[in-house]
Amino acid sequence: MRSFDRRSAIRSLFAFSALALSVDACKKSEPEAMPTPGSAAAPAPAAPSVVTLQGSGASFPAPLYSRWFREFSAKNPNVRVNYQATGSGAGIKAFSEGQTDFGASDAAMSDDEIKAAQGNVVLLPVTAGHIVLAYNLPDVKELKLSREAYVGIFLGEITKWNDPKIAKTNPGVKLPATGVTPVNRSDGSGTTFVFTQHLSAVSDKWKSGPGTGKSVNWPAKAAVGGPKNDGVAALIQRTPGAIGYIEYVYAATSNQPTAELENKAGKFVAPTPEAASAALAHVTLPDDLRAWVTDPEGDDVYPIATYTWILAKKKYADKTKADALKSLLKWCLGEGQTLASSLHYLPLPGAVTDRVAKAVETIE
Repeated sequence: MRSFDRRSAIRSLFAFSALALSVDACKKSEPEAMPTPGSAAAPAPAAPSVVTLQGSGASFPAPLYSRWFREFSAKNPNVRVNYQATGSGAGIKAFSEGQTDFGASDAAMSDDEIKAAQGNVVLLPVTAGHIVLAYNLPDVKELKLSREAYVGIFLGEITKWNDPKIAKTNPGVKLPATGVTPVNRSDGSGTTFVFTQHLSAVSDKWKSGPGTGKSVNWPAKAAVGGPKNDGVAALIQRTPGAIGYIEYVYAATSNQPTAELENKAGKFVAPTPEAASAALAHVTLPDDLRAWVTDPEGDDVYPIATYTWILAKKKYADKTKADALKSLLKWCLGEGQTLASSLHYLPLPGAVTDRVAKAVETIE
C-alpha cells in the first residue's frame, strides 16, 4: 500500500511539472505586445550645437563690444562670443597668426599687416568714437588747450601747469605750479595711432620726431605709461598733475574732466559726441573701408575722432563660424547701432552701415 502511494505521488509530480513547462513555453511563444501609438514619449530633439567666436584687440570700443556681444548671444544662444581687450597691436597679431576668429583695431591694418595675413582680411568699421585729453587738476574745472600747448605737453616742452602757453588760453583760471605728467599707452595701441596721427597732422616737429604709430618713443621725461585705455584712465586719476589721451567713454564713466581742444578753425571745442560726429560727417570711405580724419574742417568740430574696425577673414575654413560671424556683424550694424549713444560712442550714418554690410556679405 505504501509502495502504491509513493508511485502515485511521483506520477502526480511529473504530470504537474510537464504542465508547468507547457504553460511557460506557451507564454514564451506569444508575441510581445506592440506599443500603442502615442503611448511612449517622443525622443527629445537634439540641442543645437553652440558656436564660439574668439576675438581680441582694441580696448577703445571694448565697453560697446561687451554690450553688443552679450545682447547678441542672449538673442542667439547658439552663438557665444569671447572678446579680450588686449589692445589693437596684440589683436592684429593674434588675428594674423590665426589665434582668433576676428580681431579689432582703431588703426585698421596697414598694407604690410594685411600682407602678413596672406591678404585674407576684410576690414569693417562698425562704430566710431573720439579721443579726449583727461587731466587731474582738482581745482581746475575747465581747461582750454591750444594746439601749441597740447603738442608741447607731449613733446615734453611744457613741464608746469602754469606755463604761459597754457595760461594765455585760460584767463581767470588759477593754474597751479604743479608739474605736468603726460600719460601714454605702454602697449601697442590703435588709440595711440590715432592720437599720434593727429599730432603729426598739426605739428611738423611731432611729425619729424616721434611720428605716427601704435607705439612711439615718448619724448617727455616725466611721461608714464599704462596698459589699455582703462590703465591710462586709472593712472590719470591717481596722479596729481597728470594728463593723458583716452577714449571718451573712459572719461565719461569715471567723471574725469577733459580739456577743450583748439581745432583747425582756431575754435576751442568740448569733446561732445555731437562735435565728434561732425568731424566724421564728411569722410568718404574708399573701397577698402580705411579712412581717417586727422585734422577735420569746421568751426564746431572736435579735432580727434575715428572709426574703429573689426578684422574678419575673407574666407573661413569653418563655414559654421563664418555664418555665425556674419550674423553677429549684421546685428551690430543694425540693432547694435541703437546702443552706441547710450555708451558714449558714435552711431554710424546709414550710408556707412550700408557700405559695411555689403562688405560683410563677401565673407565666406
